[in-house]
Amino acid sequence: MMARIIRIAPRRALLVGGTLLPLLLGLTACGGSDNEKNGAPAPLRAAPVAQPVALVVRQPASATWNDVGRAFGQAGQLMSGGVYRITMPRTDLRVTVHGVPIRPAFALVSYAAFKRTGATSMVMGDLALLDREVAPVMARLVQSGLTVTALHNHLLEMSPHVMYLHYEERGSATGLGYNGLGDAVTMAKALRDALAASGTPLGNASAGRAVPAAPLDTATIEKILFGHRGTMAGGVFTVSIARPGTIMEMGATLPQAMGTGMAFNFQPLGAGKAAVTGDFVLRDLEAPYVLKALMDHGIAVEALHNHTLRDQPHLYDMHVWGMGDARTLAYGIQAGLDQIDHLQGLNGA
Repeated sequence: MMARIIRIAPRRALLVGGTLLPLLLGLTACGGSDNEKNGAPAPLRAAPVAQPVALVVRQPASATWNDVGRAFGQAGQLMSGGVYRITMPRTDLRVTVHGVPIRPAFALVSYAAFKRTGATSMVMGDLALLDREVAPVMARLVQSGLTVTALHNHLLEMSPHVMYLHYEERGSATGLGYNGLGDAVTMAKALRDALAASGTPLGNASAGRAVPAAPLDTATIEKILFGHRGTMAGGVFTVSIARPGTIMEMGATLPQAMGTGMAFNFQPLGAGKAAVTGDFVLRDLEAPYVLKALMDHGIAVEALHNHTLRDQPHLYDMHVWGMGDARTLAYGIQAGLDQIDHLQGLNGA
């Protein structure tokens, strides 16, 4: 298909064919999106391409993370490592795991994590979807040019059944936000369009709502998990722990907030009991040792898989489930973490 040149007003962008795939253009300077940084519009010269294309004209240096949030339809939070993260709990769903009604914060949170990477931006994330939502959401992601990296379960015996779709992409310095966040704005729009094929609520629908929860001895859980501090939100107590070592993806270092950290969620059930889930982020040599330690402590491993395709070193995510005395569950998680510490020399980390 031959690209069509459409002359439009300066500092505006037009999508042709409904995708975000970069146009193969001859530019006198690098192009950008609506919120591009630096310079005036450059002349466009079309080149033949084999797919629908996006025509983009250079933009002034005005894009911010707030623009990304507006393009997505929901504000995010700027986190450590320069990550702008938007979370979307599936507050529209009522799900049980092993017969236990779970809160959205326990295992039903989708997210999009953006990070500036030099002249461009990257996005990574995970979408919690019902079975019937998977195909239409995936189709829109692929059509937009985002890369699907994994599709799988995280837990067993979920009703209704929930799948988790992982994706990533890096913007192009030619035509999509050179020295700016215009490419992040474009990717945010693509994600919003994909999620429109699901029931995922947007617009911080659950923000500010206090969720009552049964008492939980959070101080003891923190002490057992090596003193890592946790947070109580949405009726779930979460302890986040960074993965040892440096993780790279698409030439960029991935901070914990991009999805490389380990988060363990405790949902109080009353009388000192809780349900726990979370995922261990592991090197290949660690996986069998961690799995055995968890099983020895009554923690079930319910999924083991990759989340990304091009990470260095390549990592595997081990999703777990447990229910019972909260302190006993915490000791089980601790046993798995101990194996990671013990094997660092073996891994060469």
